[in-house]
Amino acid sequence: MNKVIDKLIEIDIGEIGIILFSSKERRYDIALNSELTVPLASAAKVAIAFCVAKWIEENTYNWEDLVNEISFNPEEDSKELYPHLQNRKSLPLREAVEVMIACHDSNVAKCIVNYCGGWKKINNLIQSYFPTISITENPRDIENKGQLNHMLEVMIHIFQGYKTQPLHWTPIINGLVRQKGDITHIPTHHLNHMTGGLDNVVIDIGIIGDFNENPFIFVVAAINLPNRFTDQAADNKIMEAMNLLYEEYLKQ
Repeated sequence: MNKVIDKLIEIDIGEIGIILFSSKERRYDIALNSELTVPLASAAKVAIAFCVAKWIEENTYNWEDLVNEISFNPEEDSKELYPHLQNRKSLPLREAVEVMIACHDSNVAKCIVNYCGGWKKINNLIQSYFPTISITENPRDIENKGQLNHMLEVMIHIFQGYKTQPLHWTPIINGLVRQKGDITHIPTHHLNHMTGGLDNVVIDIGIIGDFNENPFIFVVAAINLPNRFTDQAADNKIMEAMNLLYEEYLKQ
């Protein structure tokens, strides 16, 4: 695992954090700057989906409930991933959550949150579990943030929830499996994750490895970077670290 950390600390501008949880050993194998607070960007949609699934468990809502006045963000890729949904004005809650995750769609996220009672209600629930996480309507807002350790716990909860109650958690997993964001040398079916990024921030949270063969659950982030739209050095180092992480998974 030292190779993974060594690769990340080659990012010499900014702050880097990573946490890795082994589902096989049920332990944390890497923890570097685990309490680093990062702007979440689209990764906050995982926390929104977590809240919806908890309400499903409590029977507050049902996955078949209809979310009306659906709109898709034309800057995202729902036209490619979900061409059959483009003229729909309403979606079942399960489909809306899947599309939100798979396409990083902030318009669909807003529709889901409005249906479930608003941003304050979402924040009240997520902060009752993970106090450092704050979710805003604008994913680029700096108050849309959370600590790495709490974002990892969200993903661990989703993974374990799916293992024990798959019907309650499948829409989130479907979105993670379907979304794009490939990394060279890692088979797409072995990388089920959600990325988020701003011009000086990158975050990736998800599951790496065969979903049914003790995968790793991870979160990695870097903040205060040079402008990522003109300088890809940090992104490239993170992708190299992810490939090393996958190699560690294959060794276990």
